[in-house]
Amino acid sequence: MSRFADLKLATEYAKAIQLSIGKTLDFTQTDDKGNEFKLSSLKGKYVLVDFWASWCVPCRAENPNLLKAYHALKDKKFEIVGISLDETKASWLKAVAYDGMPWVQVSDLKGFKNDVAVKFGITAIPQNVLINPEGVIIAKNLRGEDVLNQLSASVK
Repeated sequence: MSRFADLKLATEYAKAIQLSIGKTLDFTQTDDKGNEFKLSSLKGKYVLVDFWASWCVPCRAENPNLLKAYHALKDKKFEIVGISLDETKASWLKAVAYDGMPWVQVSDLKGFKNDVAVKFGITAIPQNVLINPEGVIIAKNLRGEDVLNQLSASVK
């Protein structure tokens, strides 16, 4: 392997381990209303950070599970933050409205070059991480019924 390939692999690994269980997570990005949103503003809550896009069929298929969990747990210090990897605001906001996602939505409309996705090595979606009230990742890539089951077990 070349030194360049070794360096690239090491860089990608360093990004990926930032989303490991036990690591802390924070970022700032523009929300769907044009305001700056900082993840740490939700400190004290359980937060599911969901990487998705309007064009991603598996992502959209998970939204009913996220909605179920959100409505069941939103009064128990639980929030969801959607990070869209869309490139057009119209497509992004149309999907948010159509799927009825009432939670925080952020994007910089750069697709997979989204600053947060790049920082944390996101190269495929859907992906999500659950952080506890201290901002520490406690679960990853929850799907289907596991979303509500894991959240119900964690969120008291």
